[in-house]
Order: sequence, then C-alpha cells, then structure tokens
Amino acid sequence: MRPYTEWSREELAQEKENLKALYKNYQMRDLHLNLTRGKPCAEQLDLSMDMMDVLSSKADLHCEDGTDCRNYGVLGGLQETKELLGAMIEVPAENIMIYGNSSLNIMYDSISRSMTHGVMGNTPWCKLDRVKFLCPVPGYDRHFAITEYFGIDMINVPMTADGPDMDMVEGLVSSDSAIKGIWCVPKYSNPTGITYSEETVRRFAKLQPAAKDFRIYWDNAYSVHHLYDHRQGYLDEILAECRKAGNPDMVYKFTSTSKISFPGSGIAAIATSQNNLQDIRRQFSIQTIGHDKVNQLRHVRFFRNLDGIRAHMRKHADILRPKFELVERIFEEDLNGLGAGEWTKPLGGYFISFDSYPGCAAAIISRCKKAGVELTPAGSTYPYHQDPHDSNIRIAPTFPSLADLETAARIFTLSTRIETIEKLLEEKTA
Repeated sequence: MRPYTEWSREELAQEKENLKALYKNYQMRDLHLNLTRGKPCAEQLDLSMDMMDVLSSKADLHCEDGTDCRNYGVLGGLQETKELLGAMIEVPAENIMIYGNSSLNIMYDSISRSMTHGVMGNTPWCKLDRVKFLCPVPGYDRHFAITEYFGIDMINVPMTADGPDMDMVEGLVSSDSAIKGIWCVPKYSNPTGITYSEETVRRFAKLQPAAKDFRIYWDNAYSVHHLYDHRQGYLDEILAECRKAGNPDMVYKFTSTSKISFPGSGIAAIATSQNNLQDIRRQFSIQTIGHDKVNQLRHVRFFRNLDGIRAHMRKHADILRPKFELVERIFEEDLNGLGAGEWTKPLGGYFISFDSYPGCAAAIISRCKKAGVELTPAGSTYPYHQDPHDSNIRIAPTFPSLADLETAARIFTLSTRIETIEKLLEEKTA
C-alpha cells in the first residue's frame, strides 16, 4: 500500500468515509475490551493452581535449616528462597533480600528510604534543594509515578535499539550531582520489548556519577519471560559487571514472581552489594519482623529449582505467543506501508509499543474507547504523562482471549487509519 502522505485530499477523504462505515459496525456491538495493563489471563493463572496443594495442614512447614516457617524470624528470607530467585536472576543468594509480594513496593521503599534517611550515610534527599532521576522513554508508568509522588525531577532519556541513549546518560550522570538514579527495565523493556545490549550494560557498570549516592534501579521484571525457546534476549548480569568496573554498590536489582505464579501473591526480592544490604537492613529490621515465609516455602516446593521455573515459563509462553503473533499479523495486514505507525516485535515480556503518526496517539486511544476498547492513557509511557510527540501507545495483549484480542486489534488499526487521515487532512488544510 502507498503511504497516506502520498494520497490526494480526495483519496484520503474517500478512504476516511469507507473506514468510518466499518468503525460504526464495531460501535454497534457494545464491546468492553481491555488492553490497558499487562495482566496474565485466567489460563496463565491456572498454571500455578497446583501450588495451592503444595502445603496443607499436614505439611511439614520447617525449611531446610530447621526454621519453623509459621513463626517470626528470618528477616531477609529463607535461604532456599534466595537460592531459587538468585538462580533466576543470576545473582548469588548472599546478595539477595526477600521481601513480600511486590517488587514495585521494594522500589517505592528504596526511594522513600533515600528521601528520609539517605543512602549509605549520604545526605537524605529531602534535605537537598533538588533531586533528579533519569527516565528512559518510552518507559514504565509506575516507575515514573513513584518519583513524581516524591517530587523528584524527571529527565527524559530516549530509548534506542540497544537501550537508553548512553552518551546522554554518561554525560548527565557525570556532570550533575543532583541526579540520584535511573529507572531501567533492561530485559524485554516495558513497553518497547528491547533488551539492553552487552555494550549498554557495560557502559552502565562503568558510569562515574557525580553523586556518591547515585543508584541504577534495575527492574529485571521479565528475566525469564521469553516467548520463544530459541530466540531470546540475552542480558549481561549487571551486578557482576559493576564489580568488575569497581562500582559494586551502584545497582539495586529487583525481581518478583508476580507474572510467574500469582500477581499479588508471589514473592519479590532486591539483589545488591553487601554494603547496600547492610544499609537497607537498618530500615528493614524496624519495618518488619519478617515477610511471609509460608508463601516463600510454597513457592520453593512448587518450583523446586531454576529448571522448574523454566518449564513453567514455557507454559506461559505457549499461551502468550499466539496473542503477540496475532497482533503483529493484524498490524502487518492493516497498516503496513501506510505510514500510519510503527510497532515493536518483542521476543518476550508483556507489551507491544506502537508509535503513531505524530500528534495522533491521544485521538487513536479516544476513538478506540468509543468503540469499546480501553488502552493505557496517552502519555503514560512518559514522565508527567507528557509525550512530546503524542505518538506512543502501549499495547498489552496478554489478558483478553484470542477472539477478543483480534477484535480489539482490528478496532485499533481502524482507529489508527482514521485518525492518521484526519491529521493529514488537517495538515493539508493548514
């Protein structure tokens, strides 16, 4: 198909009328389809139901070192839980602290602790005139929500095919002591699906920040969330690279089983240096006497080891792969060659990132909503919800059924075509 930019006004106007007739047919169906968040579908949740039978009233609830998991204690988590999650994220068990059910909660705690008590003896951020964070964009809206909540200034850093623009990261971090951190989703990034290249990881490890309390917030949420067995993103292990580079304390690495077992009922952890862990324990020992060890034990006995996690994630991939491929096929059929947008084809994770013709994202999302398809609000993948190009749209294909997803994808491409034509007609009139 020819790009819409090459069509005449008359051709565009006729195409718009034809497309609007198709759009009205969808509006008449009173649809209620949701592609807003990366939620596992019911079939994925069913994969972990046997975990409910791992423990019973007859079960021995002592862990391997003899600790009774029904009682208080074991502040940093069971040893076998640390070993399981350590194997999953390629970190020694001694560098891990187990929290509750949410890695997002750990990130919030980390920012909050830095604000009120500082990082390893440095000035608490709340006592500084300005605190800044680097935010790769498009990125994860909940990351940005945390830093915005604490009044931290956020600086956009463009994403490339290899990860954040490292020339910009290196320049800013080395020259501005007010920059205290950077948000990262390094594998199957939210929403682009990009996995950071080896060079990018090594440049992160070699950063020379002006701020002694600068930390890389490495949210490795999708470390085992592959869609394919033989085509997978490869990510260098950041803590090991930082040790090699002489920056052992520069990273907080986060993980959880939220999209492996049960979202909201999994286990989460932070991995970092011993110096950082000692600093974190000071708050941790006051905040809690210990997180849910029974749930930790349940996960360990269900998955057993890394091979168990990998086998489980292949079942997730078998459910998710057809959904991603369906959306990609529909986008190719309906949009390829029109110049109405570009989209990612991720090898894992939970999202497809779509970049519309500039100035069209909010209008596309609004039109989809009027036809019964909910999408993440425009601008969500940027700090302060301000997408400078009004073009990025995060698509979460995981939750709907294949049939509902096909309908939603067709409505999306139809809305995209209509709004692109509207924009071009507007530009031709101006």
